[in-house]
Amino acid sequence: TRFSNLEDGTSTAEREYHSFMVNRQTEYIGRLEKALSRIKNKTYGICRKTGKLISKERLRAVPHATLCIQAKKVST
Repeated sequence: TRFSNLEDGTSTAEREYHSFMVNRQTEYIGRLEKALSRIKNKTYGICRKTGKLISKERLRAVPHATLCIQAKKVST
C-alpha cells in the first residue's frame, strides 16, 4: 500500500542516518586514540606543520587537533 512504502522509506532513511552516526563516532574515537598516542610519545599539542604549540583553547575545543589555528587556516 501507499503507506507501507512511506514506512519503508522512513526505515531506510533511519538506517542510513544510524549508519552515518556510527561511522562518525568510530572516526572520532580513532582520532581520540591517536591523540592518546601523541600524549604517550610527548607530541600532543604540537602542530604537525609548524612545530609550534597548539593553544590550550583549541585543544579544549578540538582535543584531537594536530594543527594550530594558523596552519589549519592555510590547509583549508
